[in-house]
Amino acid sequence: MSRQITLADGRTVKVDCLSCALTSGLIDSTGGVIYESKHFHVHQDVAYPIRGLVILASKRHFYCMDELSVEERLEYISLIHKIRSEQRLRLGIDKVYYFYNEDTTHHFHMWMVPRYEWMKQFGNSVESLRPVLLHARNKMNNEENMKTVIEGIEELWEGLREFESSEG
Repeated sequence: MSRQITLADGRTVKVDCLSCALTSGLIDSTGGVIYESKHFHVHQDVAYPIRGLVILASKRHFYCMDELSVEERLEYISLIHKIRSEQRLRLGIDKVYYFYNEDTTHHFHMWMVPRYEWMKQFGNSVESLRPVLLHARNKMNNEENMKTVIEGIEELWEGLREFESSEG
C-alpha cells in the first residue's frame, strides 16, 4: 500500500516502502550513498543532521534479524565493523548507539548514532536517543551544520572505498 512521505529535503514521494525506494535507487538519499554492497545500502538520514549518523539498510525487503540469510549475516557484521572503524578513524567518533526495531514501516535497517558531548544534556542512555534526534532535526538543521554532515558523509564514503580496496 503506497503512502506519501516528505523527505528531509522537502521532496514528497509516494512509495510502498521508503527503504526499498532508497536501496533500489528510486529515491536518492540527500548526501548520497555512503556505501553499497551486494546485500546492503549505507546512507545517512539527513532529517537528523548529526555528523556520522549512519543507516545500514538491507536491499531485500524483510523486517526481522532472524530473516537474514547466512550470506547476509556475514556481510552485515563485516559492514558494521567497517563503518564503525571509519567513524572512529575519520570522524573521531568514540561512542555509538546502535538500534533497529522490527515494528517499523520501513524494512530491515539499523541506525548507528554517534554520541557527542552536546548530547549529554539529554542523558546517557538509550532513552536519550529520541530527544537527541528531535533536537538535531529541530535545532541543528542549518546550512553550517549541514555542511559538516555532508563532509562526514564524504569522509565515510572515501574511507569505506579505501577499506574495501585494502580488503579485496
